[in-house]
Formats: sequence, structure tokens, C-alpha cells
Amino acid sequence: MPLMLASPAIPPGGGIPSAYTCDGADISPPLTWSGIPEGTRSLVLVVEDPDAPSGIFRHCAAFDIPAGSPGLDPGYGRNRPATGFREARNDFGAAGYRGPCPPKGHGEHHYHFRLFAISRPTLDLTAPAPALDVLKAAEPYAIQRAELVGTYHR
Repeated sequence: MPLMLASPAIPPGGGIPSAYTCDGADISPPLTWSGIPEGTRSLVLVVEDPDAPSGIFRHCAAFDIPAGSPGLDPGYGRNRPATGFREARNDFGAAGYRGPCPPKGHGEHHYHFRLFAISRPTLDLTAPAPALDVLKAAEPYAIQRAELVGTYHR
């Protein structure tokens, strides 16, 4: 069974509810995964916006997520830091999740929630490492990847 990433709040290719954006509570959406491949020692989650005016913009990178975790509860953000895993510094310059916040009138943006099953129990990074460093450190150890894309515009 392949690695799967889903959210009860975000249909594949569908709109991201405003609660999970800068126009709402700016908290992380609920995420679930299944099909964790054999040999997985931990998971990495990265949220990217490739439609940002300055190029790929990383809204979140969570790492050292236990391989036995079934997903992430909603509600991580500036006022609720991670427990049980580590968070990188996003491209806003702060650790943790920051939701979609495209420039007004810039059209629809696509937010890629990317999950990596990796063969390492931990990434040797000091906190708060930049989200791009987490991605680069995880990619060589990726066993499988899954992706969920949601959209948002202002």
C-alpha cells in the first residue's frame, strides 16, 4: 500500500478553509496518513507554496515525527508549539506553522503538503533550522513520499 496523506478539512485539489490561513485562526489543519512503508523510522512534513511571487515559499516544516503517528491534530501555530516532534523555521522567519496568505489579488495559490517517510529516526539539525534545510536533510533518506494539494486565494 502506498503512503497516503489526507485531511478531513481539505479535499484533494480543493479549497483550504480560512480557519487554516492568515485570514482565520492561522492554525494547522488536521492531517492523517496511512501506508507507512517498512523501514520508516520517522516522518517529515513540509508545506510549500510554489505560486508565491518570490518563488517557492515554505509555510511549515515538521520533522522527527514518530513513524507510528497516525497524523497531526489541528491547531498548531504561533500560540501552540509542537509536542512530540520538532518544527523548523518557516519562510516567515518563525518556527512552526503559518497558513496560506497570498497577496490579495494574486490569484489562486496551490499549497503542497508533502509527507516523507524516511529511514532515519531523527534529522541532525539544530533548532530552529530553516525549512529548506529540513527538506534537503530528509530527501536522501526518503523511502516514500505523499502529497496533498489545497488551494487558497484572497
